Amino acid sequence: MSLALVKCALSILSNEALSAGGDIDYAAKNLDTFSSSRSSSSMIATPKHGQPAACKTSFAHVGSNDNDGDKNNNFNNNNNGPDGGPGAGSSSAASQSLAKLNNNNSTKNKTKPKTKTQPASTNAKMATLTIRNLTVTPLELKQVERFDGLPGTPQSPPSPNSSSPNLTPSSSFAKLTAKLAGRTRARSPAPPTTSTPPPNGNGSGSTTPLKPREPHTTQPITDVTIAPFSAFTTTIPAPDLSKDEHLRLTFHEPAADGPEGQGHLYTACIPGARPPKSIVMTHIDPSPTTKEFTVIYLPTHSHLSIFSSASLPTWMSQLHPSLPLSALSIPGTHNSATHHVALPSVRCQAVPVRTQLDNGVRFLDVRVSCPSDNDTLPLVHSAFPVALSGTKYFHDLLSTIYAFLDANPSEAVLMSVKREGTGKGTDAQLSRYLASERYCGGADARRWFTEPRIPALGEARGRIVLVRRFHVDESLRDSGLGIDGSVWPDNCADGTCGSGMIRVQDYYEVGQSNEIEKKIGLAQAELQRAAQQACVLPGMPGAESCEPGSESKESSPLPLFVNFLTGSNFFNASCWPEKIAAKINPAMIEYLCTGHGAPEKGPGELTIGDAGTGIVVTDWVGNNGDWDLLRCVVGWNARLQLKA
Repeated sequence: MSLALVKCALSILSNEALSAGGDIDYAAKNLDTFSSSRSSSSMIATPKHGQPAACKTSFAHVGSNDNDGDKNNNFNNNNNGPDGGPGAGSSSAASQSLAKLNNNNSTKNKTKPKTKTQPASTNAKMATLTIRNLTVTPLELKQVERFDGLPGTPQSPPSPNSSSPNLTPSSSFAKLTAKLAGRTRARSPAPPTTSTPPPNGNGSGSTTPLKPREPHTTQPITDVTIAPFSAFTTTIPAPDLSKDEHLRLTFHEPAADGPEGQGHLYTACIPGARPPKSIVMTHIDPSPTTKEFTVIYLPTHSHLSIFSSASLPTWMSQLHPSLPLSALSIPGTHNSATHHVALPSVRCQAVPVRTQLDNGVRFLDVRVSCPSDNDTLPLVHSAFPVALSGTKYFHDLLSTIYAFLDANPSEAVLMSVKREGTGKGTDAQLSRYLASERYCGGADARRWFTEPRIPALGEARGRIVLVRRFHVDESLRDSGLGIDGSVWPDNCADGTCGSGMIRVQDYYEVGQSNEIEKKIGLAQAELQRAAQQACVLPGMPGAESCEPGSESKESSPLPLFVNFLTGSNFFNASCWPEKIAAKINPAMIEYLCTGHGAPEKGPGELTIGDAGTGIVVTDWVGNNGDWDLLRCVVGWNARLQLKA
């Protein structure tokens, strides 16, 4: 077999692994099979002198800390001693285990060719990696491994029955790392996945990219702790954008109780040259106490953000019931029911409403046409029906929402209803229709919250909270019929309605594509204003401002921020909803990862309260299985858990 055929076969195997959703086992088994056949042909299995190895290693002892909210971010930066072990200031079991790992590597390199490495400090032109921890859990960075996308020369895999030569069996950290290495050989290959995988059990549509296979060398990191809601700039060079380079990071979650050095280990493998995509961290030691973390890596910023992996169908279940809905970070959709085949300027969503709800959406924007002679209420977008296939109706949409809430009683759905379309009915007629037994009255009254105030989460669970963008009939004024948004500010950068109960950014007249940047700036500014809000739970000083129905003279309830990331121009194809969303949504992911909730980093350099986002209303989320924007919004609720 010629060398050209060997390279061709390796290329095919690598492409198969990538198409398989990046499963390490799928790549490993195929490469094992190929190595066996290659060995029988007397092919050389080790790299020639001077050729690049499959892995480069980099590490950092110190970096700079940018604390986003916790002033007690405390960690030691201890240099290794002359024997390769930790310095005198380090005493944790994990650090000692990593020191043994270094000694083993040194001994190994005396008898085998050394893996070609490049220290982080010598790579001055490469950007360094910043890690931002947006969870309530302190995380210690313990290990960094650097991999080339494709090895320079094919190498034989380790024997299935042998342990990694770089691991010390007596070390607790090494044993756990050995579990990760052993997974390459122990599990059966996964079948290839489609380009848009179905959501997993927690509602995620994300997949972990290809994990580089062994052999590799590693280097421990000395006592770098990233406190909750803080950022840390390391001296680790980021993955090279010019090639498909990977970093595999190992994090340690210290045990809340128990001996020092115990806890849990997690790994994340990040690519350098792929578009941002959420990656679910891998547990090295799965147990009932391990947590779920999701990371998003931004290659152009060399920035890694770590979020708690909320279960998107039930993310509200983790929050305190006394929190007002206005304190929450809530994903929403604009013209939520416009997922059907329709005119390009009419369609605003990629997936049905139930799919939106299952992936974390909790604010629905609904437009109905109001006939003067019946209460059928067709769904519309401006003057147009939401589907070319036939009329869709409000009562069918409600059935979908009811089914979701019945299946997930911990959740609440805010619904904004506005009268549009060609119907001849009035606002007063629409209010009477909605108050009737067909909708909010009768047997389904229990499914609605229609008081004219912002409820606490506990009051709203299992119910639809009505936000009305229409005036009510005289006979209904005493009841209120929902949160009042009837005098909605038109095309505004920052306005209020409902006596200040709602604060809104809804600048929608994006006439030219070059105006999208202006829209992005307005949305970011509104996010920063929302981040200033701070709520207190009952029993805390000032708690009366969060209690349902409170009318404190000293403080008023938090307003409901409604921030539209949407806009359109019917006469300009470059400004139809899908085209605008393709630019705005990635920009907002970038801001939520790098700038939101960081003091003096937003457009107005405002102070930070709870760092909530308010309601973030989007177009075309879930397109091609991409829910990362929603994950970022939901992830910011983690900070509220510090109040419980």
